[in-house]
Amino acid sequence: MEQFERIRRDHRDEELSIRELASRHRVHRRTVRAALADAVPPERKVPDRPRPVSGPWEATVRTWLEADLSEPRKQRHTARRVWQRLLDEKGARVAESTIRALVHDLKIEIGADGSLVAVPQTHLPGQEAEVDFGDFMAVIDGERLQLHMFVMRLSHSGRAAHIAYGNAGPRRSWTGTCSRSRCWVGCRPA
Repeated sequence: MEQFERIRRDHRDEELSIRELASRHRVHRRTVRAALADAVPPERKVPDRPRPVSGPWEATVRTWLEADLSEPRKQRHTARRVWQRLLDEKGARVAESTIRALVHDLKIEIGADGSLVAVPQTHLPGQEAEVDFGDFMAVIDGERLQLHMFVMRLSHSGRAAHIAYGNAGPRRSWTGTCSRSRCWVGCRPA
């Protein structure tokens, strides 16, 4: 992601060619073209590979884990216990870490993994906002300046405001808050 940003910035600011960008960033020209076409890199394609070691035991482990769903929580198989049973009962020659990875994937598939929990958040309109400050460099009329950024984002709607100032101070941040929040939540000085 950061590499795509650097490539796009160099292309925009210095007007470098694709070949020069590839040389500077030590990437293929195809990667430079992809960065210039879209700011977000494409997702990596993960091939489906067979599991030569754990593949023959996948069905057995799946039946054990599915049977565990009706058992009390404390009596369910751990990854270590599955590995031990495979060694003792089936005579498998497989590493414990390999079985751990298999058990992890199968528990997610059959819905036995309770760690994947999402707690919904509720943000009432006009009640909460996230505020941040930061510095950045900008070129204005050919002059490189350091500016200060005020950012405010409403938690309910996700609506955001970004204001840049030449100088920073508490008065500026309060002015930014008031100018942006009048139409959103109302603003009164303390």
